[in-house]
Amino acid sequence: MSTSAFPISFEFFPTKTPEGAARHVQVRQDLYARAPQFCSVTYGAGGSTQEGTFAMVQAIQQEGVPAAAHFSCIGATREKVRMQLQQLRDMGVCRLVALRGDLPSGYGLGGEFHYASDLVAFIRQEFGDHFHIEVAAYPEMHPQARSPEADLQAFVTKVRAGANAAITQYFYNADAYARFVDDVQRLGVGIPVVPGIMPITNSSQLMRFSDATGAEIPRWIRLRLQAYGDDTASIRAFGLDVVASLCERLRALGAPGLHFYTMNQSAATLALCDRLGL
Repeated sequence: MSTSAFPISFEFFPTKTPEGAARHVQVRQDLYARAPQFCSVTYGAGGSTQEGTFAMVQAIQQEGVPAAAHFSCIGATREKVRMQLQQLRDMGVCRLVALRGDLPSGYGLGGEFHYASDLVAFIRQEFGDHFHIEVAAYPEMHPQARSPEADLQAFVTKVRAGANAAITQYFYNADAYARFVDDVQRLGVGIPVVPGIMPITNSSQLMRFSDATGAEIPRWIRLRLQAYGDDTASIRAFGLDVVASLCERLRALGAPGLHFYTMNQSAATLALCDRLGL
């Protein structure tokens, strides 16, 4: 496959203000120039950003780019999920990122879905093959998993429920990705597992995200970032080198695409695409 044809996709999150929404139109247009396979839009805890998610998904669809709606199920009823999925289908959405999700603080477990595999099975039961379903993968293990083997089995269950492909949590250790793919293939799973790529532009933000999600920052990267202090230009140049090298290694390992976590900005992702010839 030529570099120019290599599949890429971008993730956004719903904007909170009219001004943010207006700015994001230009961000999307800048990234559309790289011909993404699709753009995904995240979904807040307990569906807390549903309205914003659906609005951005609709805008992306109207701009001529396939949109993938993140869809979380924890705390939801089957009837509510059915209604929301029908709404997405009526909007012309054909791709979903199916997630368990996290409940807002103060809520019990509740709802009729306890795992992402329950949601995947329900989508297949209700909508057949209308939706292309992506699920999450965790090369460094889900932070709430009991063990690496339990995490692998949970992933296999999602795939057997009807998932078409997976997108990983971001990581900076290509060996973790390679081992995860080998492990799930050993368990009989052959769906595409697309690496999630987080550009490095802000040291404190990255540390905060990684501490919250369990994504490992290798010690050598963490120490270099700390040494740069508030030198934003050096952090971004170093981050570009590190992440571009990671992407090149992932492609050499046979990754079927790259999914960029844009943080609703275009500059860092565009710089990576330029470096990689995408």
